[in-house]
Formats: sequence, C-alpha cells, structure tokens
Amino acid sequence: MTYREAVRYIEKIPKFTKKHSLEHTKEFLRRLGNPALDRKIVHVAGTNGKGSVCAYLQAILMAEEKRVGFFTSPHLVSVNERIRVNHVPVDDARFTEVFHEVRKAAEEMEREGWGHPSYFEFLFGMGMKAFAGTDVEYIVLETGLGGRLDATNSVERPLLTVITSISLDHTEILGDTIEQIAAEKAGIIKRGIPVFFDGSCPAASEVIRRIAFEKGAPCREISNHAYEIQEVTRKYIAFSRVNAYDKDVMIHVPMCGCYQAMNAEIALCAAEYLLEGEQIHEERWQEALASLRWEGRMERVALHLVVDGAHNPGAVEAFVESMKALGADSQDGSVVLFSAVSDKNYEQMIECLCSNLDVNAFVVTEVEDARRVPAEELRRVFQKYTKKKVVCEADVCEALRAAEAQRTADGDVYCLGSLYLAGMVKTAMRQKKFGI
Repeated sequence: MTYREAVRYIEKIPKFTKKHSLEHTKEFLRRLGNPALDRKIVHVAGTNGKGSVCAYLQAILMAEEKRVGFFTSPHLVSVNERIRVNHVPVDDARFTEVFHEVRKAAEEMEREGWGHPSYFEFLFGMGMKAFAGTDVEYIVLETGLGGRLDATNSVERPLLTVITSISLDHTEILGDTIEQIAAEKAGIIKRGIPVFFDGSCPAASEVIRRIAFEKGAPCREISNHAYEIQEVTRKYIAFSRVNAYDKDVMIHVPMCGCYQAMNAEIALCAAEYLLEGEQIHEERWQEALASLRWEGRMERVALHLVVDGAHNPGAVEAFVESMKALGADSQDGSVVLFSAVSDKNYEQMIECLCSNLDVNAFVVTEVEDARRVPAEELRRVFQKYTKKKVVCEADVCEALRAAEAQRTADGDVYCLGSLYLAGMVKTAMRQKKFGI
C-alpha cells in the first residue's frame, strides 16, 4: 500500500467505527508492544493554547539538545504534521511503514470483536509506534478532545501533566459549564504526578486544584501575574517574567497574540521542572522561542495576510484582545475573513467580532467539511450584529480575493473561525492559487 493509499484508508476510518474506551486504547497499545511508554512523557490538555504550549516546550527542550517527539492535532495541510520528531513531521516513507504495522494490529482487533480503533486512536497508535523507532528522550502528547476519556490518557505514568486555558467548547460532549469542562480536562491528572496549569480562570482553577488534591498531585498554578507584556507588534510580542531571577530578561515570541505570553510562560515553567538539576542555557531558550514558527496561530503567511486558528468563543475573545493590543480593533482598513463548522458556537464568535472590531468589512466563506456552515447563513448572522459590509463567497480563493479588495493599503486580512479555514488558506498560498 502506498502513502496515498494509507492516507485514504485513514480518512475513511470515521465511516466505519467510533470512539472507544481507554481500555480499548490500552489493548491497542499492548498489541503494538506498548511503544515508547518508557520515554519521558508530558501530557497536555486544555481548550485553547495547548498546541502552542506543546510547541514552545518542544523548542526549549530541543535548545538543550534533547530529542523530542510531539503528537499533535489537528493537522492543517498534511496528516504527517501530527507526528513530529524535533519539530519535523515524519516523512511519507516512515509514515507508510508505521501505518502497515498499526493497521495489522487494528484489523486483528476488529476480527476478534474489539472494534477497529477510531481515526484519532489509530493516529495516536501510529505516533507512539513512530516514536518507539527513534531515540527521542521526551514525548509531548497533546490531547485531542477533553482529557479524561481521550485516547492519549491511556498513558498511565507521564512525567508531568499540563492544563492550558479552559473555556466553553465541545459543550455537547464535555459539559455546558466551565466547571464541567475543567473536570474533563483535569481527568489527565495522575496520582502523584505534578500538574502545571493556567490559573487565569477562577472557576476552572478551583476544579483543577480540587482534583489535584484528591489525587495527591503536586500542583503549580500559573497566573497572569507571572509575566508582564512589554510590547505587542504585528510580528511579535515581548514579555518579561515576574520573578527576581528573570525580571530583566525579555522573552520574544514571533506571534502577535497576547495569549501567547501565558502559553510561553507555562512552557518555561514546565521546562524548568523537567530539567531541574541539569545545566540549562537560558539564552538558548530565548533564541528558541524567538525563532519558533507555529502554524495557524496569529501566523503571518504573507505581508498582509494573517491566519489564526481561533475556532471557539474563548479563542475569538483572545484574538480580539490581541487586535486591541495591536490597535487593529479600530478603523485601520483591516478585514476579517471568517468561516465555521456547525458544531461550534459560531453566533457567539460572530457577535464578539462585531461588537469589538471596527474593521473595514467582514468576508464569509465555506470550509471543505461536511459540518460546514453555509456562507449565506454566516452572512445572515453577521448582518444581525453589524452594519459593516459583509461579503459572501463560498469559494475560499474567491473569498480571499474579496477580502483583499476590501482592505485598505494599511490594513491586513485576518482569517479565523475554523482550523479547516486556516489549512485551506495555507494550502492555497502554497499552491500559489492566490497571493496577497
């Protein structure tokens, strides 16, 4: 089976199976030889920011010449992006090789009545199998959905657990209150294993502290008093750490989202714990963070085009905060290009954008997914909350052209609302179907 055939097989998995219990995933891993469970594993959950925290942590560990495996989701362009070693996605040949091994175990389970692993479970098995075939010392695991029942939670003894920002998302699965969602995320906390977490939401923090206490897990709460943002530009943010040792050290992150200061601070604290007792080189850490490129997070993909993965109300609120810090919330000639899928609270996202941003225009489009919201429906909702011009183009390339036409010389086009949209825009740019 070729690489393309392997990818087609994986893409068809959701059509004939469903999510399973953690016991099913543990049996799956057992049949794969319990791959890579002997490595130093950091398990990360959260509503927003978990991918960025993972990427920062990976960069810092690499700066200390550690070999790092990173399992992440979703991917923006290629499924290989989900399985990385030292930030580089596995190549097609290795992906295909691992696929054959994992497919054999999956089909064996199906024949024996266990059921075929789900799409995410299958890729998680592939990731762990791929890492086992390398000399990675650390593995950073990003949860897919929730935490307590996520396939990645089948790893019973991580070295550290991390919980990032929590807000309302996937409410039909995780619960419709912050407290319920926090409890699901905190399900990754293990007895006696330290947990570091974003303490900026009091309701979520209370739940995490309680569960950590019940499990005897040492608890490190990181608040927004742990750092001070010093500068926000369209290309980077700069912040200082609020402690006696690092107070004069400026950390630069090449993304303009203000929320990235908290994400970077969590990663720095986690790295300090992981590397305690070793000689560390903080100047390397600064260089690693300053040069990191993390796709789809306030990522400037062209001179006047920014792609952001904000796809729930909490993430859109953070996006708005960043726009205000940039001064782009008032009339600067910018344009917002928006799309969404139906299981997200897109009306709340749209209301937040319309209430806070004085942009030149809004452009709506559709993503390539069965759950896509029709562009006309998105236009209807935008017109409910704004008097600004709302342009409707179902085709993404046409929508990009419309957005470019609506911005002024000093403005930018900001694409958000769905990670599918981020991926489609990046693909269009890569294939030179469009340019700004």
